[in-house]
Amino acid sequence: MSETNTASIPLQDAGQPLRETRPTPSSGSTARSSAIMAAGTLVSRILGLVRVGLLATAIGASGQVSDLFTSANNLPNFIYLMLAGGVFNAVLVPQIIRASRQPDRGADYVSRLLTLAAAALLVLTVLVTLAAPVIVGLTTSFTGANLALTTAFAFWCLPQIFFYGMYAVTGQILNANGSFGPYMWAPVVNNLVSIAFLVVFIMLMGTEQVERHSPETWTTEQTVLLAGGTTLGIIIQAVVLFVPLKRLNLGLRPKFGVRGTGLGRTGKLASVTIVTMLIGNGLYLVNLRVATIAADARPRLLAQDPPVQIAGSTNLEFGSMVYQLPHAVIALSLATVMFNQLASAHADDNLAAVRATLSQGLRIIGVATVFGAAALLTFAGPLGMLFSESAEVAAINGVIIAILAVGAPFLSANFFLNRVFYASEDVRTPLKIQLILSVVGVAFALLAAMFDPRLIVPMLAVAYTLGNVIAVVISHVFLKRAIGSYGAGHVFDVHVRLIIAGLVSALAGTALSWAFGGYDAGGYLWQSKLHALLVLAIGGVLMSAVYLGMLKLLRITELSEFLEPLMARFRRSAA
Repeated sequence: MSETNTASIPLQDAGQPLRETRPTPSSGSTARSSAIMAAGTLVSRILGLVRVGLLATAIGASGQVSDLFTSANNLPNFIYLMLAGGVFNAVLVPQIIRASRQPDRGADYVSRLLTLAAAALLVLTVLVTLAAPVIVGLTTSFTGANLALTTAFAFWCLPQIFFYGMYAVTGQILNANGSFGPYMWAPVVNNLVSIAFLVVFIMLMGTEQVERHSPETWTTEQTVLLAGGTTLGIIIQAVVLFVPLKRLNLGLRPKFGVRGTGLGRTGKLASVTIVTMLIGNGLYLVNLRVATIAADARPRLLAQDPPVQIAGSTNLEFGSMVYQLPHAVIALSLATVMFNQLASAHADDNLAAVRATLSQGLRIIGVATVFGAAALLTFAGPLGMLFSESAEVAAINGVIIAILAVGAPFLSANFFLNRVFYASEDVRTPLKIQLILSVVGVAFALLAAMFDPRLIVPMLAVAYTLGNVIAVVISHVFLKRAIGSYGAGHVFDVHVRLIIAGLVSALAGTALSWAFGGYDAGGYLWQSKLHALLVLAIGGVLMSAVYLGMLKLLRITELSEFLEPLMARFRRSAA
């Protein structure tokens, strides 16, 4: 965004709400699209929780094999994100929207884009898979049998890179053409496939609690069921998107060449984004290597008398998945829809609409993420129980979830703040922000590595939370320079009231947890996963009711602003 454009629009004070301007697309359209995406994400995440629960049953959350599989299975996702994810998820949508305004609705551009993406992803996937032993050695601290089994898992998992990429680029083409649902519903199929393979694994190979799986007793058949089933789910997730893509009737076909298509411009933007993602996801790999220090020490600690359970990379992975639920279900869905609004507003040089969309989005997202953080903090214990083979491991998971929950609202806020830069095709500012955050993150990770193995993963969780808070502050500073005041004061005021509502609901949830023995090692809550699930169900309803009551008492209108178009449509359908 140029300084000329910024200066040409009258700026409002940061402390004043943006009431005069509204985002260009209708709030009803935004709400409906966001609801479709949120519903798909919610179903997918629920199935994801089932999958993770089954995974914990199959190989444990703190077993000798769990961290090995987690380390290998995370590699394709993060290598893809480092080398291509930023391009597909941030750079392409504005380019596709621009191309869609051509007489052919962008068919030529999209055909060449898909062809180029498939070719590049295929080459990347083959090279990375062949380099599996080197990559595993660089990204983990495993040795001996642990290293060998992790490498075997990696050979099965790394081909996922190609299908992650095709899923992302196809999904962004659908999103840019206003078809938001399939992209969020496709992971449902992925989870169903993974769940089926895990059920078969448990039936044939037994559970962690009975078998106590180890690298020394692990078989090829177990690898095929565990890693092969996971990869098959990713493959199907990508393939199913070609059905709605065909329904766009763009006449897509394999087509090589980039001259005169605008892909050269995309490439220039992508080169900077790739560097940004390399730095950002490189930080994750540093964290992964530090976490595996604890995992590699686990066999020694379990051999002590009495055995000592410690958190490893799998516990951090489970905690991360849980604390990101509010972000994935609400914030990501809303941000994906509003990203198109931001891109269109930037294309029209309408900074007032950009600021209005940003302010509205941050406030609406906060309604969900603040409540999510309060609920996660309150019920971290029973949530940890769902992904554990024992109450002791559940307590470890609960500590990680509680630490990460504090940063949940900041994670979503920073994600949405950065969408503004990408919507304006400004890829350099996110690179600057990521450089700062990576330096801070590496320092935190190295500090965590200096602790006793029992404290390494909890300290990494603290680092994640601090990083999310710092990210919002830094992104706000850069964004205010780019677009001027966007009503940050009003956003802050709403969040303060949301926090008050969240705290009151948390008190109600805490009282319920106490009543069910949540603060007694032998209490009802800790006796089984079913008991934990029952407490979560009752507590969720109670906290939601209290939170909604507090929103009304504190006159927070953002929730009704978002839900009203949906409720109106529901009333029309019912009539």
